[in-house]
Amino acid sequence: MQLLRKLNNKKIFGFWNISILVILLLYVTFFLFPIGNLLKDSFVDSSTNTFTWSNFAKFFGQKYYFGTITNSFKVTVLATILSMIIGVPLAYFMSVYEIKGKKILNIFIILSSMSAPFIGAYSWILLLGRSGLITKFVLNVFGIVMPDIYGFNGILLVLTLQLYPLVYLYVQGALANVDNSLFEASESMGITGVERFFKVVIPLIKPTLYASALLVFMRAFADFGTPMLIGEGYRTFPRLIFDEFVSEVGGDAGFASAISVIAILLTLVLFLVQRYLSNKSEFEMSALHSIVPKQMPKKISPFVYLFIYLTVIISYMPQLYVVYTSFLKTSGLMFVDGYSLASYTEAFTRLGSSIQNTFLIPGVSLVIIVVLAVLIAYVAVRRRNMVTAALDAMTMVPYIIPGTVLGIALSTALSKQPFTLTGTFTIMVIALVIRRLPYTTRSSVAILQQISPSVEEAAISLGSSHAKTFFRITVPMMAPGIISGAILSWITMISELATAIILYTTRTQTLTISVYTQVIRGNYGIAAALSVILTILTVISLLVFMKISKGKNMSI
Repeated sequence: MQLLRKLNNKKIFGFWNISILVILLLYVTFFLFPIGNLLKDSFVDSSTNTFTWSNFAKFFGQKYYFGTITNSFKVTVLATILSMIIGVPLAYFMSVYEIKGKKILNIFIILSSMSAPFIGAYSWILLLGRSGLITKFVLNVFGIVMPDIYGFNGILLVLTLQLYPLVYLYVQGALANVDNSLFEASESMGITGVERFFKVVIPLIKPTLYASALLVFMRAFADFGTPMLIGEGYRTFPRLIFDEFVSEVGGDAGFASAISVIAILLTLVLFLVQRYLSNKSEFEMSALHSIVPKQMPKKISPFVYLFIYLTVIISYMPQLYVVYTSFLKTSGLMFVDGYSLASYTEAFTRLGSSIQNTFLIPGVSLVIIVVLAVLIAYVAVRRRNMVTAALDAMTMVPYIIPGTVLGIALSTALSKQPFTLTGTFTIMVIALVIRRLPYTTRSSVAILQQISPSVEEAAISLGSSHAKTFFRITVPMMAPGIISGAILSWITMISELATAIILYTTRTQTLTISVYTQVIRGNYGIAAALSVILTILTVISLLVFMKISKGKNMSI
């Protein structure tokens, strides 16, 4: 009762107190309980059902297992560095100079980051695989054997091209808050060009650089689809988690749980380090006069345009080739001469349910996400206390946990009584809600912070109840932020693989899973057709987002 009174001294069982308690109960049941169960299983010997450290000893004691962390850090650190090297200058050039075709370039850059990483891997297999288009062309024309796309180099290439747009979006958003007077002041002191970039711009956006680097690092570290497709002998940590869980489902799940716990601890440490670095260098920026793009100096113009257009072309070229291959004739698993819609026909005939599920499962999840996000945002901003602050922080934790780990946690915890949800639509919805709620929540929080409380106070003073004021006045004013966040949640849900691959069945298979399974089976024609359908959905969603958000950057 004391807890309830802290929430609201006036009404113990008021609308907001009940909402907070219901949301807390849901998170405890479907997030904290599965994670706690995973932690418990990691210390249990399945054969004797007794406490043991052997699962962790097995991982750290054998180079075969522990080496996957080293492999993951190697490729992830390099992917992060390369993403920063590409993304930061790209955002700077696009912000401070007048670039021809800027709007189109922006769309293609964002699209590169919105598609599932493993589709990029599949696309590069078609181009640079052992029988890839570019591989065969270079061999036949020049007699040169191209470097192998498989393994470390291929993973690094795909992750870099997939993740540099995230850095670009973050930095572009930060530069929008830099006052143009700072640039003018630096020019008056003779600091221009490269010197201004390193002495003025980098220090100003340092917190953003930390945030974007963390995001790229965690995305790269958690991705298992790319290593599964082109990693071959190069085993990474997320792939090990997936392989061990799949192989251990019928027997000892303790080792898979132990690896998952290690993954949670690693990502949590990385997150805390990033928060420390960001807070240490954090300061407020408010641009009274935003940066005005200027004409580019002629001496650097060719190099800047070459850098920008070449980056975008290389990033999106594989996906364009996937579109092309979706219209090629196939004979069995092979492409043959001529064009046809057979791949699309077969995709709809054999896998039409996955297309329906891509709308149904994320659609239901999105409704729940919007409701929860709006309620969480309101209590986090308007009714802030220890409980609501904890609730707000709790909703962000799944954002940093690898998807495969969350999938394993839900699968092991909710397969038992009284839940028995394994293989159902419900568990897929729960996973998507937990994973993608942060996007809509943060977007809703951001816009609510811009709405003056005096508007609500005026309505309440005129006799309107708190709940009525919230639904009739506050929510409509929050609509742009809610919708923008919801679309971002939607885009990430329709391309979700890491969690879904653990939880899906033939009945709950979505487009992303279908693409993945068809690529694994070598049905490249069907995989290409499904990839195009998924891309079209992403493009439409992205265009709607850009229309509603009026070009605001995609960040969380």
